Amino acid sequence: MRVAKTSSLGKVYVDYKDVESLKKMLSLNGKILSRTRNGAAAFEQRMITDAIKRARFLGLL
Repeated sequence: MRVAKTSSLGKVYVDYKDVESLKKMLSLNGKILSRTRNGAAAFEQRMITDAIKRARFLGLL
């Protein structure tokens, strides 16, 4: 599953406001899935983790 997007400047990012995509990266209990489960690279996994934590803090997840 791909959650990371590319901006017009060519920068890769994960949008913390895209709740539907981030929910696919969570287990049924709300835990963040591992890299092997979601098929993300290490760089993407760190961005996904930060985006999920930011969305949780803001109450989006």
